Amino acid sequence: MKTVDHVNIDRYTETWYEIARFPHSFERNLATVTAAYKLKQNGNVSVVNKDFKYSLDGKEQTAKAFAKIPNPNMPGRLKVYFFWPFGTDYFILDLDPNYQWALVGSGSPNFLWILNRTPQMNDELYNEIVGKAKGLGYDTDKLERVPQVISKD
Repeated sequence: MKTVDHVNIDRYTETWYEIARFPHSFERNLATVTAAYKLKQNGNVSVVNKDFKYSLDGKEQTAKAFAKIPNPNMPGRLKVYFFWPFGTDYFILDLDPNYQWALVGSGSPNFLWILNRTPQMNDELYNEIVGKAKGLGYDTDKLERVPQVISKD
């Protein structure tokens, strides 16, 4: 699986909103999903995922992990560890030059995410990114939009 050739991890950190994903059991019924990344002094990246079950009246859930780049010559291929020592592939397949959106997959064609710096993405950009995923061989008909609510108020 081809990934981006260059990633500035400092620019990649901070919060991303999950705009769309392939359905899978560990994110079933989740809305307002975010992933916050922060570079640590040891070179690893802390990961904090937050979400709500489809109702914002529900309790916010948090999952913490860390990520590392196993091969510095392939900076678009990270390993994320929610449960050590079991890591999962996190492949940055495409990335906006200004780090405003990212297309993320894994070593499997069964996982795909579209991430954005803001909770909303216009349809034109969304369709462009979906086209990129399709060009990489993904079955984009499986993508589901993730409900993103800007505020609980």
